[in-house]
Amino acid sequence: MKHQIFLAAALLLGACNRDKAPEAGTAGINAAATVETDAANPTVDNPNVVSDNETPNPNAPVMKFAEAEFDFGDIQPDSKVHHTFTFTNTGKSPLLIEDATASCGCTTPSWTKEPVAPGAEGKMEVQFDSRGKQGIISKQVAIRANTQPSITTLLIKGNVLTPKAN
Repeated sequence: MKHQIFLAAALLLGACNRDKAPEAGTAGINAAATVETDAANPTVDNPNVVSDNETPNPNAPVMKFAEAEFDFGDIQPDSKVHHTFTFTNTGKSPLLIEDATASCGCTTPSWTKEPVAPGAEGKMEVQFDSRGKQGIISKQVAIRANTQPSITTLLIKGNVLTPKAN
């Protein structure tokens, strides 16, 4: 019985390597190590980071918020609160918000959809639904726009009060 199990396992393992071309000598074994010239420090393309040898676009739009954080203070249970963040495009070209995502489904952002001209203002309204929440909250909204860097983060916080017993 043990012999049959060993034979079945050997056949299965052998079948897994069937499509692999045989490697000849040590060159075949080490070939994978030479494919990547700097495997210890691979280059990762991140559009949010300007590299050392690349200068930022001087004409890029710039999203300047009057405030990047808002504290609601005490929030009643099972209520919705909202705050409008105002920003100015201090750059030299129109600013366009591509997307805004919240760190939680209880937080909903809405924003100016049309391009914001240089010197003009735009708005980002953030709504928080306290239903099912209790205690200290801190939520982030990540805004993706045609700015450098392309992600700007806003923060809302507060304290959802304990529901009163009836």
